[in-house]
Amino acid sequence: QVQLVESGGGFVQAGGSLRLSCAASGRTFSVNAMGWFRQAPGKEREFVAVISWSGGTKSYTDSVKGRFTISRDNDKNTVYLQMNSLKPEDTAIYYCATSRVYSARAEVVDYWGQGTQVTVSS
Repeated sequence: QVQLVESGGGFVQAGGSLRLSCAASGRTFSVNAMGWFRQAPGKEREFVAVISWSGGTKSYTDSVKGRFTISRDNDKNTVYLQMNSLKPEDTAIYYCATSRVYSARAEVVDYWGQGTQVTVSS
């Protein structure tokens, strides 16, 4: 089992920034790709960003390109999501995820975090 604990969510005004962190523990040797998904009220969970084990490959959903940056520190088993120029439509619960394959699909996620709320006011 792998446990994921997110932190860094909160309330921010439009145009502001937040940095999410997700620390993995347990059987971390099974962790390959790490990523973030989000779910807004009344909507399905959607892909936000993913990063490969080496950190050399990253993918983002179109709506966050140029504003969000995903990174990881394998020594700390932690993945980060730097979110800049936040918009009200970024409001959602953000979930950390790990998988053995590099993918933007929720179906291949092996482990999920409990989620952290991000609220952006207009």
